[in-house]
Amino acid sequence: MKAVLKGFFFIAFLLLINTTFAQTINPALLHGPWKASWITAADEAPRDYGVYYFRKNIELSTKPSTFVVHVSADNRYKLYVNQKLVSLGPARSDTYYWNYETVDLAPYLSSGKNIIAAEVWNDGDYRPEAQISLQTGFIMQGDTPTEEIINTNKTWKGIRDKAFKPITGIGWHPYYVAGPGERLDLNVSIKGWDKPDFDDSAWKNATRIDAGNPKGTVNAFGWMLVPTPIPSMEMKLQRIEKLRKADGVTVPSSFPATQTAVTIPANTTATLILDQTYLTNAFVTLNFSKGKNAGIGISYTESLFTTLTGPGGHAKGNRNDVDGKIFVGRRDSIISDGASGNSFTTLTWRTFRYIELKITTQNEPLVIDDIYGTFTGYPFQMNVKLETGNPEIQQMLDIGWRTARLCAVETYMDCPYYEQLQYVGDTRIQALVSFYNSGDDRLVRNAINQMDHSRLAEGITLSRHPSFSPQVISTFSLWYIGMLHDYWMYRPDSLFIKDKLAGARDVLNFFAKYQQADGSLKNTPYWTFVDWVNDKGWDFGQAPKSAKGTSAILDLQLMWAYQQAAQMEAKMGMPVFAAMYKAKATQLKATIQRKYWDAGKKLYADTEDKQLFSQHTNSIALLAGMLNSNGEHDLALKLLNDTSLTKCTIYFKYYLHQAMTKGGLGDDYLNWLSIWRDNIKMGLTTWAEISDLDHNRSDCHAWGASPNIEFYRTILGVDTYAPGFSKIKIEPHLGSIKNISGEVPHPNGKVVAKYALVNGKWNVNVNLPKNTTGIFVWKGKTFQLKTGSNNLMI
Repeated sequence: MKAVLKGFFFIAFLLLINTTFAQTINPALLHGPWKASWITAADEAPRDYGVYYFRKNIELSTKPSTFVVHVSADNRYKLYVNQKLVSLGPARSDTYYWNYETVDLAPYLSSGKNIIAAEVWNDGDYRPEAQISLQTGFIMQGDTPTEEIINTNKTWKGIRDKAFKPITGIGWHPYYVAGPGERLDLNVSIKGWDKPDFDDSAWKNATRIDAGNPKGTVNAFGWMLVPTPIPSMEMKLQRIEKLRKADGVTVPSSFPATQTAVTIPANTTATLILDQTYLTNAFVTLNFSKGKNAGIGISYTESLFTTLTGPGGHAKGNRNDVDGKIFVGRRDSIISDGASGNSFTTLTWRTFRYIELKITTQNEPLVIDDIYGTFTGYPFQMNVKLETGNPEIQQMLDIGWRTARLCAVETYMDCPYYEQLQYVGDTRIQALVSFYNSGDDRLVRNAINQMDHSRLAEGITLSRHPSFSPQVISTFSLWYIGMLHDYWMYRPDSLFIKDKLAGARDVLNFFAKYQQADGSLKNTPYWTFVDWVNDKGWDFGQAPKSAKGTSAILDLQLMWAYQQAAQMEAKMGMPVFAAMYKAKATQLKATIQRKYWDAGKKLYADTEDKQLFSQHTNSIALLAGMLNSNGEHDLALKLLNDTSLTKCTIYFKYYLHQAMTKGGLGDDYLNWLSIWRDNIKMGLTTWAEISDLDHNRSDCHAWGASPNIEFYRTILGVDTYAPGFSKIKIEPHLGSIKNISGEVPHPNGKVVAKYALVNGKWNVNVNLPKNTTGIFVWKGKTFQLKTGSNNLMI
C-alpha cells in the first residue's frame, strides 16, 4: 500500500501549496496542443472504478531554482515528488473547462535521482454526482523545455492497485451522492510505489490516450484544458478532540486528542466513538501496526440517530448525545497485513463530527498508533469584525462561518456530507456571506462562470453545476440573474458581469415563452422549487399553483429578474433590452396586483383563487417593489404577525428578513432568529438544512448562514449604494443594542462603523475607505459621508 501520507507531509504541503498558485503559464500552452499526452494504465477498463499509480524517475544535474509543471487527471489525483505531496486536484469543473493546476516542483527536487509519482483514482459509476468524467487519465506538462523531461508519455509506467474496492451506501436511504468509501486489503496492496528505489520492472508502460488540448484548439473534444481559476485548498492539521465511548477495549484518557497508542488484543472486537466536537471536512489518517488480517472499519457521521424507522422516519435528537443512539454513515474499511508503521489516509476528505472505529482482530493484537484529521477547504480568510458584547451574536457568527466554510471547497456546495453540489439558490446566499466575511470573490466568479457554462440550448441554467446528471430548477435561473446583480452591486468588476448579460437574456427569453398576454407565467416547466415547505398546496418544495398553471411567486420572481436585468442593461448592456425588460416588469406589476392582491386581507395570495397565502409570496412582493413605503410597512407587519401565512424555512428567511427590514422592522432583527437559537439548543455546530431539526437530513447547509450577512448589512447597516460598491449606504438597525462596532471588507479597503449611546445621544463614527463616499441613514434622516473619518452626534 502507498502509506498515503504521514502527518508531516500534510503540514509541509500546507506551508508550500499556496506559494504555487500564481505561476506564469507559458503562452504556447494556452493556445496550442501540449507535447505531453494523457496517459492511463495499460489493459485496464477505462471507465471502471480503480486506484492507479503512475511514476517516472528523472535525473537532474543540479537542484533547480524553479521547475514549473501543469498537472491534471480524471477523476482525481495526488501528486508526489520524492514521497512528498505537492498537489491535489483537479478542481472540479466539466469537460469543456477541465482544470489543471500549476505547481513549482523545485522545493521538492534535488540533484541526482528524483521520483515523480501520482496516485489517480476513478470512482467509475460510484463517483460523486459533482464529478464529471470521461475516463481514467493523467497528464503532466512542463512549462518550458527545461521541465519537459517530466511530460507524461509512454516512458511513464502505470499500474492499478487491485487492493482497493468501493463501499457504497451510508446506512440509511436519503438522497446521498457524494461518492463511495474505500475498502483496502493491505495483504494484496502495492507498497512503496512512490519510493525512488521501488522496483517497477513488472509494471507496464502507460498507454497514451490523446495529446493535451487547451480549450479552443482544433481538437474540440476530450478534456478541454484551462488553468484553474482558484487557489489551492487549505490544509491544516486537526486533532480529534474526544473519545465518547469504548466497548471491548480499555483506552488511555489522552486518546485521541494527543498521539497515543491503543492496543486491541487478539481475537477481540472493539468499538470506539470519537467526537471532533464540531462538524468538519478533513482527510482522516489512521496509523497502525501489526494485527495480521484484522478488520478496521472507519465510519463518519454528522450526528447519531435516535431512530432510523418508524412513523416519523429517522430522528436525530440532540447532536451532543451519544448514549443509546444509532451510528450509521459513510464508511472506509481496511484489512491489516500485520506490518508495522502502516498509514491510511482517505483518498478524498470526509465530513464528520463523529467517527466510529470498529476493529476486529484475529490471532495478533493490533496497535492504533494515531488517528487525526487534516482540515481542508477553500482558503477563505475571515476579514470582518463585530463587537457587541453579546456572546450569542458571536456564537451565531462562528457557527455560520463554519457552515459557510464547510460548504466551500473547490466549488460552493449545498452540503458537504450528502451532495457536494453547487446549486444556484444556495450559492447566491453563500456568495454574499463570502463578500461580507472575507472579501475574497474568486470562488464567486468561479461559480458564476460555471452556472453560465451550464446553460442549456433553450436558455436556462442547470440548477447545479458541475453535475453529471443534468437537473433543471427553472426558478434557480431567475436567482442566477439575482446573483449577477448582487455581484455587479458589490464588486468593482462590471466587465465580468457585462460578459454574462447575453446569458441572462437567454434565461429571460426562455421564461418569455411561457408568459401569457398579460405577462403572467403559465405552466412553467421543470422543477419550480421555492422552499422546503410542508403545507397545504405545496408540492415537493414548489409553491401552490392555480388550476390554470399560474403562481404568484413565479410571476413575482420573474418581475424582479426583469427589474434587475433592466438595471444592468441600462448601465452596461443594450438600451433596447433595458427598455424591453422595464416594460415587461411594469406589465407584470399591474397583472400581479390585479390577480393576487386581496384587499380584505391586505396580502398577496399564492394563487388567483386567493385561498392560500405565504410569507414567501409576500416577501418577494415587498422586495420587488409592489408597494409604496406605507404599504411596505403594513405588509412587513403582516409578515411578522399573521400566523395564517405559510412560514419560510431557514433558507427562505434570507428573503423574509430583508423584506421585513425594508418594511421598517429591522430594529427587531435579533428577535427573528429563533430557528438559529433552536439549532444551538439541539447541539448543532453548523446550520441545518431545514427547520425540522429532529428529522432533517443535512446538518450543514450554508443557505442558512444569512445571519453572517445581516449582522453586518442589517444591524451594523453597511450596504452597497451603487454598482461596484462605489458608494456606501450605512443604515444601522440597533434595536436594544447600546454599543457596537465593526469592520466590513470593501473592494477599496474596509468600512469601519462604531455606534455608542451616550447620555441619550448616539455617538456615531464611520470610516470609509479611499475613493468612496456614501450616506448615513438614521430614522428617515440622511447624512452625507465623505472618504475617511465621519463623526456624528444624533
